[in-house]
Amino acid sequence: MHLTAPATRRTAARDTDGMAVASFILGLLGLLVLNLFLGPIAIVLAGVALWRGTARRGRALLGLTLGIADLVVLLAFMQADHTVSWSF
Repeated sequence: MHLTAPATRRTAARDTDGMAVASFILGLLGLLVLNLFLGPIAIVLAGVALWRGTARRGRALLGLTLGIADLVVLLAFMQADHTVSWSF
């Protein structure tokens, strides 16, 4: 007995577009807080969205770029402070 309907092509496209937007938001948020966690999540979500052929390709690419920037910022602050965390 199935309680949910099978996914349709429209649902899959909406999920993929949602991943692209989520990667952008998490990548942007990761520049401010929790970049150690949010950066890699943004990178993975953007990669999956691009692999599945999202209609929001630009948003996924921005999420990928911001996710990478999160890790670069973390590395820069780690080099400056010699610690894994940073604050203003």
